[in-house]
Amino acid sequence: MSASDLTSEGGQHATSRLAALKRYCAHAIDGVNLHFIIQRLIGRATCRLEQGAFLSHTARIKNALGDSSLIVIGANSHVRGELMLFGHGGRISIGEWCYIGEGSRIWSAASIMIGNRVLISHGANIFDNLTHPLGAAARHQQIKQIFTNGHPRDIALDESPVRICDDAWIGAGAMVMRGVTVEEGGIVAAGAVVTKDVPAFSIVAGNPAVLIRELPADAR
Repeated sequence: MSASDLTSEGGQHATSRLAALKRYCAHAIDGVNLHFIIQRLIGRATCRLEQGAFLSHTARIKNALGDSSLIVIGANSHVRGELMLFGHGGRISIGEWCYIGEGSRIWSAASIMIGNRVLISHGANIFDNLTHPLGAAARHQQIKQIFTNGHPRDIALDESPVRICDDAWIGAGAMVMRGVTVEEGGIVAAGAVVTKDVPAFSIVAGNPAVLIRELPADAR
């Protein structure tokens, strides 16, 4: 091996090490979540992170119920959006190798269960409740209490659990409403509003979302 070959090989190794260092630094900076750190420091409930789970600097954990064990982020999952429990109830469970995109919101007052390898794109919303009472007076009373004392502990928001099963994909800007199950491998198109269950290995789209087609066997 010539001197030029050695020099070239050394340069390649240096470039590779530099690229790895850049990736490490970018990941480390992305993972500095001041909102999460401050909540932990002042003793507020947040969530339980399994091995390899990652919260980016854009992620928000809002646990008005006050129990960190009720929001679980599975191993190797990445969260860039917002996870919130209401003051009167809720549970969020995210499986392994999931992605929760930036600007997405998962708000629970009952139960939202997300399986393994689920992708939830940026700007998606998943709610298992109405978020506010239908009556104007009750709605105003709820807002007043949130502004002054935090989320009310005694309120009914027509809660109904949501399930997003393994290998599902929720497209950008989609909305999954209370009581919905997205079955295994189901795909929700961008911007869809899902009010009914999504069959396994199928694609739904529209407002309200309707079945577009089933996935072929080689895509399952």
